[in-house]
Amino acid sequence: MDLIFAALGLIILLLAGDSLVRGAVNLSLRLGVPALIVSLTIVAFGTSAPELLISVQAIMEGVPGLALGNVVGSNTANILLVLGVPALMRGLSTGACDTRKSYVQMMAASILFLFVCFNGVITWVQGLVLLAVLGLILFSAFKDAMCHRRACKEGEAAIDNDDEEEEVEGADPDMAWWKVILFLALGLIGLPLGADLLVDASTNIARSMGVTETVIGLTLVALGTSLPELATTVMAALRNQAEVALGNVIGSNMFNLLAIIGVASLVGPIPVEPGILQFDIWVMLAASAMLAPFVFWKWHMGRIWGGVLAVLYLVYVSVVLVH
Repeated sequence: MDLIFAALGLIILLLAGDSLVRGAVNLSLRLGVPALIVSLTIVAFGTSAPELLISVQAIMEGVPGLALGNVVGSNTANILLVLGVPALMRGLSTGACDTRKSYVQMMAASILFLFVCFNGVITWVQGLVLLAVLGLILFSAFKDAMCHRRACKEGEAAIDNDDEEEEVEGADPDMAWWKVILFLALGLIGLPLGADLLVDASTNIARSMGVTETVIGLTLVALGTSLPELATTVMAALRNQAEVALGNVIGSNMFNLLAIIGVASLVGPIPVEPGILQFDIWVMLAASAMLAPFVFWKWHMGRIWGGVLAVLYLVYVSVVLVH
């Protein structure tokens, strides 16, 4: 029954996360917020909402290892699996992408997260630091977006606003208000429900198998909560929008490290298990560093690279389960 509840929780999380993203995007468009801002903030946070709910719920139920394992495992899965699968399917033309600034911010957030973990326990003090850094990144993104819009209006860049809106999944500036509210309500109701089912079932599975909650967080829960990002990148690959795929992963990873751990630490302290410091966090950093050639030197992420990334993820999961 626990496996059934875990699967049901994952399904509810996926559906509710998609509903929340659609509602948030269209609410912002109806209020006149630029689509670019929506993509950089609300959509990235929306696809990370399952991780946030899982982490907060885990801490409230006394299994903080699940929260930390979920974030570290999700970031690793986002790079190796979420980028690897669409690259394996079709390839990602990253040569035209300019995600250098966001990538540097993600690496800086990863290094900051590493130092926070070396404290042995993540408290509300470190959580506030993480949230403050997130605020600076969001402020920088807002300034860049405003400068970009002004440049477009002054004729310094020829960008079709309709094309910009198409980059946002499910964007419809003319959607009726009742539909927007319905999407938001379904997302806000479904996410806590799905999180509760998944945390309870995962904890029971871990205990019955003699596996720690951290391992379950690094594997089962991390994979499940990365499915929204996987769906987004696959669609982006099919539409030849490599920048959307790469930007989605980079943005989601920043939110995971800064927002989710930051908010979760305000709920309760998060002890860092030795295994995380000795292995998993270094795998996350190594996977993040692997993106550098595609970001700075514009390497093409073809099927071979996609296969390499996907195989590396399978090897990582196997090592975690064995140990």
